Amino acid sequence: MSRRHEISSAPENMVWGYLDSTIPPVLEIDSGDIVMLHSFPAGGNESLPPDRSIVPADYLAAIDTLVQGPGPHFITGPVYVKGAKPGDVLQVDILDVKVRMDWGYVSILPLLGTLPDEFTDYETIHPTVDHARNVCIMPWGTEIPLDPFFGIIATAPPPAWGRCGSPVPRAFGGNMDNKELRPGTTLYLPVFNDGALFMAGDGHGVQGDGEVCITALEIGTTGTFRLTVRKDMDLKWPFAENATHLMSIGLDEDLDDAAKQAVREMVKHICARTNLSRNHAYMLCSLAGNLRVTQLVDGNKGIHMLLPKACL
Repeated sequence: MSRRHEISSAPENMVWGYLDSTIPPVLEIDSGDIVMLHSFPAGGNESLPPDRSIVPADYLAAIDTLVQGPGPHFITGPVYVKGAKPGDVLQVDILDVKVRMDWGYVSILPLLGTLPDEFTDYETIHPTVDHARNVCIMPWGTEIPLDPFFGIIATAPPPAWGRCGSPVPRAFGGNMDNKELRPGTTLYLPVFNDGALFMAGDGHGVQGDGEVCITALEIGTTGTFRLTVRKDMDLKWPFAENATHLMSIGLDEDLDDAAKQAVREMVKHICARTNLSRNHAYMLCSLAGNLRVTQLVDGNKGIHMLLPKACL
């Protein structure tokens, strides 16, 4: 019988701006257990609204207490999953994600985003949240339905890589900023360390494919995940699925190469699940697979392919 655990948003349960295999676990669980954890928006004092009274006390405590690494993201964990060994896969069932703050922020920042040379009038806005109607309200009045997810979901990087800054997604997952990783989706992550060392953070209230200006609606979120060790899978890169679609994930500095990786990974998974040849799997991707730009702003750009399971 699986157990349920909760990780509070106390500063001692998170790091700021990096992933590292040497971070001590904040929780140890059995494979198949369920973990609820809490996160904050990326960024520090510069991202806060003028009225500090509306900023959660635990968020201010994290800003004041933690030493920031190479990135802006608060990341909760790690969680040690018993039985996980390098070469295994961690199955992450995303059971629930909820917004836990009454406001978020959106920024245009120097040298970042898709058009940094064209947008130099730097600005941060603070949309408010109507929880009852599940929308965020922009300063100019537009209301956008919330669709929350975690920008960062990861296992710890290989020990040889040392401390990795939080902005760049890699083979361990990390800052993929993939809005498809919402409740009902299962993410599979390669394991590089004993215990897998699962971490999550960088809450987003809503985001379009691309995340073009550099941020989504950055906001605190609470997520619930079931973590299961898989000994029967062989993955080098993250992969995901939901009830209706397979999702391959390509990550590279070059968008073309990210697309090639997403296609290559989807072909591999189609062949593993069917009797199709590589040629026929490749053809199926061309007819039924949809490539989407995940994000353009995280160093390694992202492309993901969605393929309907009904076509397998």
